[in-house]
Amino acid sequence: MKIFFLIISFSFILGISANAQETIKILTYEDVINIAKNQSPDGLVAKNKYLGSYWKYRSYKASYMPMLSLDATLPNINRSISKIPLADGSQTFIEQRSTDYTMKLSLSKTIGLTGGQLFINSGIERLDVYRDSTITSFLSNPITIGFRQPLFNYNPYRWERKIEPILYDEARQQYLEDQEELSIKATNLYFDLLDAQIRANIAKINQANNDTLYKIAQGRYNLGKIAENELLQLELSLLNSNLQVEQTRNDVEVTHFKLKSFLGMRGDEKVELQIPKKVFDFKIDASKAIAEARSNNSESISYQRKLLEAKSAVNKAKLENRFNANIYALYGLTQSAIQFAEVYKNPLDQQQLSLGIQIPILDWGLARAKIKMAKSNEELINTQVSQQKIDFDQQILIKVMQFNMQYSQLKIAAKADTIGEKRFNVTKARYMIGKVDITELNIAMTEKDRATQDYIAALRSFWNTYYEIRRLTLYDFVANKLLNVDFDSLH
Repeated sequence: MKIFFLIISFSFILGISANAQETIKILTYEDVINIAKNQSPDGLVAKNKYLGSYWKYRSYKASYMPMLSLDATLPNINRSISKIPLADGSQTFIEQRSTDYTMKLSLSKTIGLTGGQLFINSGIERLDVYRDSTITSFLSNPITIGFRQPLFNYNPYRWERKIEPILYDEARQQYLEDQEELSIKATNLYFDLLDAQIRANIAKINQANNDTLYKIAQGRYNLGKIAENELLQLELSLLNSNLQVEQTRNDVEVTHFKLKSFLGMRGDEKVELQIPKKVFDFKIDASKAIAEARSNNSESISYQRKLLEAKSAVNKAKLENRFNANIYALYGLTQSAIQFAEVYKNPLDQQQLSLGIQIPILDWGLARAKIKMAKSNEELINTQVSQQKIDFDQQILIKVMQFNMQYSQLKIAAKADTIGEKRFNVTKARYMIGKVDITELNIAMTEKDRATQDYIAALRSFWNTYYEIRRLTLYDFVANKLLNVDFDSLH
């Protein structure tokens, strides 16, 4: 209540000195968190980072769908001099002029399980040769069915089908973590400004107290009741409080600008903060927090992805540096004619089958070195992931222990703040009647100010730790449910 009174009184002082047209926007802690998540520049960055991962995943899914394409050349005009053979075996140069038109419709499908590709084509071609008269002919391929298949090669599609879904899950969880990271940033900036405003209030009040005490001391000094040293000490305190007012006013302006910039607030209105009223008095079970973090955190999900990527690299090193073969099979129908109406009549069949092989004979140990490098990297990643899992669990455990102590520390800080205020008031009253000296009064004032700032620091620490645990576990321990957002509304 004392701090709330300080905020209100400071706002009143600011309101008197401010321009008549200046507006004040009162924000609660919850308001700042919501604005940070929904409209801050950092929030938009997190959203667009997620959308990049989302569209990458959509592209991966689309690459396995049948692809239909149309290729056409309309036209290909050729006019050149070419060398052609004659009937007697000699050769001569003649001018050739022709126009070629082609159109092909293709339907293809990648087969991820084998790494091959199935395709169906249909096309037609027209050729016009210009001599004494124009000679026109047509070539049709009503249907052609083909298949390309590497037999022993590295299959990137097989590993892609395992890794890409994990990458997308990782991106979704990372977006949730970014949302909680925004809460942490907003918390720090919120309490930076709140602390600055409270220190400015304290400075104003201390200035008024020191001014009053100095005037009283002047009267006592004139009556010979106090020594000059005590009067000078009070004058020095007044000068220091005047300096503190200026310094805290500057701190308020700086922290005010930082908070508004983070929230994306571009207007000239002043932000006035309220003390967070609610805190949660409950304990978090460490084993539950660790279990939720292992299931939900993007870093935990990334462990599986890193291990798969390492295995994929080993598989690639083994298969790309050994005997390889590729098979290409095709069956289709074709026909040629000088009339378009005849080109699809009685088509002839065509077949093609080819088998290509690649056998490394001498590579000076290149293949073996690449396999060794890939295996060494896999072992390194296994070791790193094992250590990261231990460190991750330890991080969760420490944060939970800190949070479980926060509430009691917050209550102690609140009580110390109240006691510090009462002690200063009592000491001030006793000083006014000459029962205590100036040294004890200054000590009481310093401890009062420190207790107030310690209470704000305890509040900051409480909310920081709370949102850090939420970021690590992606679990709401108050509502007892997983954190989630409507991802469909982001697309």
